[in-house]
Amino acid sequence: MTGLLIRGAAMLGAHAEDLRVRDGLIAARGSLSPESDEHVIDARGLVALPGLVDLHTHLREPGGEASETVLTGTRAAAAGGFTAVHAMANTSPVADTAGVVEQVQRLGQRHGYADVRPVGAVTVGLAGEQLAEIGAMARSEARVRVFSDDGMCVHDPLLMRRALEYVATFDGVVAQHAQEPRLTAGAQMNEGVLSGELGLAGWPAVAEESIIARDVLLAEHVGARLHVCHLSTAGSVDVVRWAKARGIAVTAEVTPHHLLLTEDLARGYDARFKVNPPLRRDEDVLALRAALADGTIDIVATDHAPHPVEAKECTWAEAAFGMVGLESALSVVQQAVVDTGMLSWADVARVLSSAPARIGRLEGYAHPLEIGSPANITLLDPSHAREWSTADLRGRSTNTPYTGRQLPGRVVHTVHRGVLTVDDGALVEPEAVAAAHQEVARG
Repeated sequence: MTGLLIRGAAMLGAHAEDLRVRDGLIAARGSLSPESDEHVIDARGLVALPGLVDLHTHLREPGGEASETVLTGTRAAAAGGFTAVHAMANTSPVADTAGVVEQVQRLGQRHGYADVRPVGAVTVGLAGEQLAEIGAMARSEARVRVFSDDGMCVHDPLLMRRALEYVATFDGVVAQHAQEPRLTAGAQMNEGVLSGELGLAGWPAVAEESIIARDVLLAEHVGARLHVCHLSTAGSVDVVRWAKARGIAVTAEVTPHHLLLTEDLARGYDARFKVNPPLRRDEDVLALRAALADGTIDIVATDHAPHPVEAKECTWAEAAFGMVGLESALSVVQQAVVDTGMLSWADVARVLSSAPARIGRLEGYAHPLEIGSPANITLLDPSHAREWSTADLRGRSTNTPYTGRQLPGRVVHTVHRGVLTVDDGALVEPEAVAAAHQEVARG
């Protein structure tokens, strides 16, 4: 197979067009006739989106292969319509050197389901005591542009200032996990009436909001870019909105689960709903949706956090924080903000593709679905609905919070750099993906 012809897809949910894919690029658009060597995809009734980009994924490799690997994580990504993911640094060893980030990038290149962009650690070992090899990672083969101690807050203000100053020299960005550790020691869920009722240590909103307020001022002071990971409170929205109005170079993300789920799910002590930051109140969810719609929040990022069964099937207090989210992200976004009329499919393309690519300085997503651009394409059936189950997962772990919930939308096809990675809802086998990428490279 040397080419693809995608027929009748609704471009960003609007008018239907055909797309021709050749040599890994979009070669033509319009009303097209099949050529003899093309694989034809009937996309009538499907929405064509640019390949999705996740700025916040935990692939666990190296060191956490019991939970996920680069291969299984990128298969999950492809199943969810993602063609690029940014792999967080909290691996073992930590991705705080050029050698580790290059290893992660090479694993992604080997498997071919999605582009893998390593995120470098801000501090050595995520310990928050001294800066990691930021410059070496930026100059490495991986060309790291996003740095984060995600899972750990860079809580020392002087260290955070130095990190912001450093990344500003090469147009990098620090992605902060905003959590004041002294306010969240032992915290288990959102602080409020319900945490008291359930006897679980509360996680106050101010622990997130105070760090964001400090960091936007630091970013302004040194003239650097700041990205705020997984906003979860209405107060955080207010701080980011203020900072943007002031002209500070801050961007922010929200996860799908914070757009849909609330703290009430903790009532059953089901650890599938234990996450960092915690699920918040109904009014926080509504504020996050509104902020995504008005542009205060720039992107949706999954914070895909796989864990082995034993880390979740235990008491709430002992359970690990985190949820898998790559496969379900597009469906949850559709339910929370598309079907509610808050975002169009063109908006979804922005918050799940072009904006995260811009923040991460990922090439090839500036002109999505245009002639001459890389053929990273997601084809979604928005009319499909099903009860979500672990059978919908393609990664190594099954800690999804959506089991038993009705979710809309189904990724039918994913195309990564001109190669089908998902065909009619099924993952293409690794050997076929690798061979197709080689064929594209040969032209």
